Amino acid sequence: MDVYHLIYFTFISLSSAKMAVKFFGTHLYLFLLILSSYSYQSSAATNYNVLIFGAKGNGVTDSNQAFSKAWAAACGSTEPATIYVPKGRYLLGSMAFKGDCKNSDITIRIDGTLVAPSDYHVLGKSDNWLSFERVSGVSIIGGALDAKGTALWNCKAKGTNCPNGATTLSFTNSNNVKINGLLSLNSQMFHIVINGCQNVHVERIKVVAAGDSPNTDGVHVQLSRNVNIMSSSIKTGDDCISIGPGTKNLWIEHVTCGPGHGISIGSLAKDMDEEGVQNVTVKNTTFIGTQNGLRIKSWARPSKGFVQGIRFLDAVMRNVQNPIIIDQNYCPHNLNCPGQVSGIQINDVTYQNIRGTSATPVAIKLDCSTKYPCKGIRLHNVNLKYLNQLAQSSCSNVIGKELGMGQPNDCL
Repeated sequence: MDVYHLIYFTFISLSSAKMAVKFFGTHLYLFLLILSSYSYQSSAATNYNVLIFGAKGNGVTDSNQAFSKAWAAACGSTEPATIYVPKGRYLLGSMAFKGDCKNSDITIRIDGTLVAPSDYHVLGKSDNWLSFERVSGVSIIGGALDAKGTALWNCKAKGTNCPNGATTLSFTNSNNVKINGLLSLNSQMFHIVINGCQNVHVERIKVVAAGDSPNTDGVHVQLSRNVNIMSSSIKTGDDCISIGPGTKNLWIEHVTCGPGHGISIGSLAKDMDEEGVQNVTVKNTTFIGTQNGLRIKSWARPSKGFVQGIRFLDAVMRNVQNPIIIDQNYCPHNLNCPGQVSGIQINDVTYQNIRGTSATPVAIKLDCSTKYPCKGIRLHNVNLKYLNQLAQSSCSNVIGKELGMGQPNDCL
């Protein structure tokens, strides 16, 4: 018999309401003590506080071993488990949290901040700072990740011999993943990477990095399906969200970007045998001072890849250099350009209710492959201005149509 039933049967066994009041008035403190103790014991079996395993929240003591032990305990549990990180700053080097776990319901609840080593070489030689591999049912709730990437960015700006840098948080070959309320600061490279995963929900994240920080994509998705990115703010130096080959059924909604390079499909055509991108919806987004708004980009080289079933809906552009752009001759800095023809076939792309201001005269630029023209391109109620004037559009090798009232004038 548990304590709740004990209280219930004690109450109904008393002969009168008067006796019940007298009994509970006398023993109330005792019952509350028993109840609180019972609740603590019932939850303690599945809650793993990193402090118990030796972590220190002082920002200077290496807590890798403590976090590894907490993960091993949660992963080995046969019941739902929570790893709890209290307030404080926890110094962590590169860590890999690996399955296959007995448990498919692990929550990592963070009230504190995970801090990278000050020497950027420690993480810079690794691909990832915090990586999850072959896990199922992992949720990361709250907290902050401070990768201290500024020193590495400065190194790269000087052109000296610098490491590539590490992705802050990555999930690989995993499913049923949730990331909610997380703050990612100053990543060395990408902030969050979703690679080879299924059923991933990202919500209420904040990404913060300098507008000139190199290769600091906010969220990168590739080889994954059924991914949602919702209600988030991304300020960074590269793509707000980048969408790589093999992405299917991606939903992005209520995301604000800027600074950064916008939301990009690609770059594609890095390889000949490349999976396509399909069924992507980008809805209710805002771009503030970004280099691009809604972009599809591919290198000018042969590829079996494709892009189809894309919906860009209800976007606001505020002083964006390229609000709508398809670039199938992508070659940043015009260095070592392939100089061939893009094999990526782009089909069935809708731009609907896109409005705001362009920072350049050409607000719509659709530069498609000469061998495989873009097909099924639809512009529906697009209203973009440049310096309070009508903006311009430019189209090459595009087949499509304009629906409703639109500015700039149709070039399809």
